[in-house]
Amino acid sequence: MITCPGPSEIAAARAALAAADPRLARVHARTPVFAWRVRTGGFEGLLRMIVEQQVSVASAAAIWARVRDGLGEVTAARVLALDTATLRGFGLSGPKARYAHEIARAQDEGRIDFDHMAGLDDTAAVAALTAIKGVGRWTAETWLMFCDGRTDLFPGGDVALQEAMRWVDRADTRPNEKQAYARAEIWRPHRGIAAHLLWGWYGGVRRGEIALEEPPP
Repeated sequence: MITCPGPSEIAAARAALAAADPRLARVHARTPVFAWRVRTGGFEGLLRMIVEQQVSVASAAAIWARVRDGLGEVTAARVLALDTATLRGFGLSGPKARYAHEIARAQDEGRIDFDHMAGLDDTAAVAALTAIKGVGRWTAETWLMFCDGRTDLFPGGDVALQEAMRWVDRADTRPNEKQAYARAEIWRPHRGIAAHLLWGWYGGVRRGEIALEEPPP
């Protein structure tokens, strides 16, 4: 069972972030209460993240439903029992079908143990996940946040976070991945809460629910 921060823990972390970074304090003041994002963990959670990447929300939901129904049971064994052509028939691209097999093989061969990820620190856990072909750093970090409840990870390669950071610092250009990681260091040990805060703020601005001091271009 995933253990994630509850409302009081999130509130305390937000207050600590606002005290540590006056620029983020402005975001904190404008962003409503949010809950920690929780996704199904284990093999299924990682496969779903791969399936849903780089497509619209609606398309992701439709493709995942076809994959889930086609597999019957979302396990490594079921994935390995099907060839890539069959997986592509569920709506996966060629690369995603191959990555599904890579993840399934990694579990089948014992190269990844989803049941004991909690025994690895953040750095080791990211390394274990990214050792699987098709799993990049962003995928590893977001899986560990949403599927394993880790609270001090910050996916610096996330474009929405980078744009929100640009707004935070009122910069002309958004930070690159390396700069985003460096900027987030001040938010330790609550970088995961900072990411959720920035996502919430970014979404609110894009939906027109939150106004920036200076509108984004």
